[in-house]
Amino acid sequence: MLTGILAGLAAGALWGLVFVAPRMVSGFAGIDLTAGRFVVYGAVSVAVLAVSWRRARRPTLAQAWGALWLSVLGFTGYYWVLVLSIRDAGTEMPALIVGTIPIWVMLLGKPHGLRWAAMLPGLALTAAGLVLMSNAALSGAGQALDASETIAANSTYWRGIALSVLAMVCWTAFTLLNARWLRQHPEVGTTDWANWLGVATGLGGLLLALTLGTPLPQLMASPGWPLFALIAIAIGFGSSWLATILWNQASRRLPASLCGQLIVSETLFALLYSFLWDGRWPTLAQWAAAALFTAGILASIRAHR
Repeated sequence: MLTGILAGLAAGALWGLVFVAPRMVSGFAGIDLTAGRFVVYGAVSVAVLAVSWRRARRPTLAQAWGALWLSVLGFTGYYWVLVLSIRDAGTEMPALIVGTIPIWVMLLGKPHGLRWAAMLPGLALTAAGLVLMSNAALSGAGQALDASETIAANSTYWRGIALSVLAMVCWTAFTLLNARWLRQHPEVGTTDWANWLGVATGLGGLLLALTLGTPLPQLMASPGWPLFALIAIAIGFGSSWLATILWNQASRRLPASLCGQLIVSETLFALLYSFLWDGRWPTLAQWAAAALFTAGILASIRAHR
């Protein structure tokens, strides 16, 4: 159980990077960052499979199909929608909306033997933290609004909120379905599954790059290209390949409801990275929300023992 918890928290720390990455390369299109991240993920997976080809497990046709559609749900489709939402609505509100995933996963993935009363403290603490953090984010957004702001700008913001909700639905479904797939296929190792997902995701990323992305020569001629390439490699390797292995380990060792609670760490790290990038300290309400999130994780771990 401890190994699963640590793996889930480490995956959350790596996933948190994807919320600040679009802001670090704001001069590039969201589709280019999405495609770059997943092409890197696919390249790493292909390289690992090539090195271990003789001893690596080969997927069946059904397993390959499972990897393909789950990769769209949880990687290329989810992250593209998330990047677009961050571009339209900023970092904090998308992070908070996606941050409700733990509540949905805890509710939908509760083990049959676990009483609702045991889960209530973790759920209540997480919900209270989200309310506090949402109020702080909305207050900051309200202070930033200018009287001359156009209706178009407001509609762009709310489009970002709608996209954030869609991203939340995608990843909630992926979390539950991925955990079910791993339970149904105990013979498949977590690294093998991460690599199969990576190959499928890499193909999706390549398709996005070729059909919707900026042509590579034009991309490489853009100012800030070295930073863009570095960010794509960092989140492709760390936030995709390594984080997927860690999350698969957590999903195999822990109930879906506890894994859902551990996703809160993604929100905590996303906010931490955002504050570091902005060079500012969290407000008192944000500190309190972070404390509630942490207490919620601890309460959920205690309930699942």
